[in-house]
Amino acid sequence: MRPQAGTHTPAPTKSKALYKALYFQVVVGLTLGILAGHFWPDFGASLKPLGDGFVKLVKMMIAPVVFCTIVSGITSLNDTREIGKTLVKSMALFYALTAAALLIGLAAVIIIEPGVGMHVSPSSLDPAVAARYAKQAAPVGFTDFVLHIIPHSFFGAFAEGEVLPVLLISVLVGFGLTRVGKAGEPVVQGIDSFSHVLFAAFGFIMKLAPVGAFGAMAFTVGKYGINSIGSLGLLILTFYVACVFFLVAIIGTLARLHGFSLWKVLRYFREELLIVLGTSSSEPVLPRVLQKLEALGCKKGVSGLVLPMGYSFNLDGTAIYLTLASLFIAQACDIHLSAGQIFAMLGVMLLTSKGAAGVTGSGFVALVATLTVMPDLPVAGVALLVGIDRFMSEARALTSIISNCVASIVVSIWENACDREVLHRELNQGCAATERSQESTGGIPVMPLAARASAQPSP
Repeated sequence: MRPQAGTHTPAPTKSKALYKALYFQVVVGLTLGILAGHFWPDFGASLKPLGDGFVKLVKMMIAPVVFCTIVSGITSLNDTREIGKTLVKSMALFYALTAAALLIGLAAVIIIEPGVGMHVSPSSLDPAVAARYAKQAAPVGFTDFVLHIIPHSFFGAFAEGEVLPVLLISVLVGFGLTRVGKAGEPVVQGIDSFSHVLFAAFGFIMKLAPVGAFGAMAFTVGKYGINSIGSLGLLILTFYVACVFFLVAIIGTLARLHGFSLWKVLRYFREELLIVLGTSSSEPVLPRVLQKLEALGCKKGVSGLVLPMGYSFNLDGTAIYLTLASLFIAQACDIHLSAGQIFAMLGVMLLTSKGAAGVTGSGFVALVATLTVMPDLPVAGVALLVGIDRFMSEARALTSIISNCVASIVVSIWENACDREVLHRELNQGCAATERSQESTGGIPVMPLAARASAQPSP
């Protein structure tokens, strides 16, 4: 009798969850954005502030969220000496993935040859386009790159909003709090409480994700038009093929070797991936991904350190784009590069793919930074890519965020900081439990009880 009544209650809950779920709302926003941009191009192009405004709202929250997550994560660890080992393992994995991404991009452009036959004269290219982006280019030299990580002041790091300087300050403060003992307990409790406030505020902001995705997609289609990708369609197709191959062959294999499925990871983070697709940026989902990694059973002290690092050091989508775009320019301009020149270029890209982190349009900026130190290729060649770059930025961001999610889980497993039982249970359930908990917490994912038990609480 009662049990029978109870068995009927989930049905309406599921139907409600469909239109209340963020991923469904974002899909609707994307679809409406494409239609608005296609049928009313001028109107669609005028909606750019909706997408930009949403991204700016989220970006203003990233610095304090990263700070609170890393500090509370470090102070929750039993042995802070393990952090150094975690950082070394993370960097080794990031560079291995970046090298693989560069080689896959290189192989794709050599095999498919999207630029062959264009016969573009370098003298006919507009150098003003490259000059505009060269001003934003991040430091290329190793010394400049390291100095760029150190902020001008403690609060300057938060004002600039770049992840790496905030990461440095967070690690220093976290270690400092572990050294002062009881004197630091009020600060730790304050940071922990403040992080709850931040995530609650972030939950309200994320309700605007469908609007942001609608505006960004309407602008892209309205400004450039679906037909504008026709002339350079083979280059775009080559890039998407390379990204898919990298995710399936490299990231999928990495996940499988560690006992979990890439497909289930994609399903679990589907809402975040759709937001990235709509906004062409992975930054808006950083706080949510941090929360969901914790819900997967990954300890905050490890995943909270690895993921923000990945945002700066593991930009695999950008790495694929760099080799593909550079060789495309060479093919289009009938410039032959020797094997030595190509490998020298790959060495430069290992640095420039990371140096542009935190810069708007980082993939395009990193390309300019690479070409400025490669005298064999015309920097003005980037003018060939301006019109279609927006259509490739989505794949860049998606590839990088998927790689970083998997890398965070993998490093957590390496450090014995991931509850395998929770990981498999949550991935097998998709996002069902997380979505139900979000309905009662304003869009904030709640960590499962088993994962809470496995994680070390903050002092």
